[in-house]
Amino acid sequence: MNRFASRRAAPLAISFAVAATLAAGVQAQAQAPAPAQPAGISDNAVRIGVITDMSGALSELSGRGSAMAVRMAVEDFGGKVLGAPIEVLEVDHQNKADIAANKAREWFDVQKVDMITDLTNSAVALAASDMAKQKNRIAIVNGAGTTRLTNENCSPNTVHYAWDTYAMANGTARAIVKSGGDSWYFLTADYAFGQQIERDVTEVVKGAGGKVVGASRHPFNASDFSSFMLAAKQSNAKIIGLANGGSDTINAIKSAQEFGIDPAKQNLAGLAVFITDIHGVGLKAAQGVMLTEAYYWDSNDETRQWSRRFFERMKKMPTAIHAANYSATLHYLRAVQDAKTDATGEVMARMKATRINDFFAKNGQIREDGRMVHDMYLMQVKKPAESKYPWDYYKRVATIPAAEAFQPMDKSTCAFAKKS
Repeated sequence: MNRFASRRAAPLAISFAVAATLAAGVQAQAQAPAPAQPAGISDNAVRIGVITDMSGALSELSGRGSAMAVRMAVEDFGGKVLGAPIEVLEVDHQNKADIAANKAREWFDVQKVDMITDLTNSAVALAASDMAKQKNRIAIVNGAGTTRLTNENCSPNTVHYAWDTYAMANGTARAIVKSGGDSWYFLTADYAFGQQIERDVTEVVKGAGGKVVGASRHPFNASDFSSFMLAAKQSNAKIIGLANGGSDTINAIKSAQEFGIDPAKQNLAGLAVFITDIHGVGLKAAQGVMLTEAYYWDSNDETRQWSRRFFERMKKMPTAIHAANYSATLHYLRAVQDAKTDATGEVMARMKATRINDFFAKNGQIREDGRMVHDMYLMQVKKPAESKYPWDYYKRVATIPAAEAFQPMDKSTCAFAKKS
């Protein structure tokens, strides 16, 4: 039986005259072509699942803030789409890919979730994205950075929305090498994301005429960076590239200060730094760090307005991941409304056909490979004396246009995407 359909039982007794009339109508309908009907809303609700890090190293830059951003988008949309309620589920993946994949499978099969989002941690995102493909549901990745999501592991069911390692490398590394930072040493988180961003930055550094003199791999969520920072200091590289994120980045910056890294000789380059990292370490330790961001709360009136609403609920300013979760959720719900269905294929087609213009992105577009391309921003962390009010942490160095920020399609290894 079609699970989308609902039928009512006919009366047990009708007159022969009425029966004849009904029979004639049925015969006429059988002879005429059936009108096209939208699939509508399956299971009488649209369900969005937030799979995120609620308690680990990445919880500040995503976590409960990501779930809140999704709920804010649902509230602002009105709580319903095509007359059906919008439900939000959330879970802590504990930075374990198997937990994320199993939860995604359960949500798709049992809870009838239509779209999953956030997916912070690249291993988690890859596993959950694959499950979305298997179950023909939608995954919108905002938290993870690996470019595998739009290359060898691309899927017609996945959108990579907020940022990726290529954009971070292309923005930060290119600018630093151009300004004289031509020798690099990496502190790399030893998992998919850290390894990917190290590769991406290395390519940019060497392409711009620089060199990589070495690297130290550290475990995810490391507590002691002393040996790694000592090796970086002794390398005499001009730039220490932080190919990590969350609490690992915070601890690395603190370690650099403890080990007396001299900014006159060596500088830190944040390759996946978010504003909560700067807040966590403080301007005194982080001042001067160069980084690339997809979003900054204090950019304009639109960003300030939304960010202050977020602050009222979370008592902190949003990261790019938080803002992207709100933007992506609204984009998804508008696609459902315009397509008049929550069927995966129709919604994905509508999402890719519609430009994104909101406080997060201007003229953003989802490409065939699933990459949402938009402007990125090269930032530098302010000195304490330059900060005029709480969370006033960045000064914009440059805007990186969307066409330059992300990997071009002709370099994509996505099997189904056209290279032209």
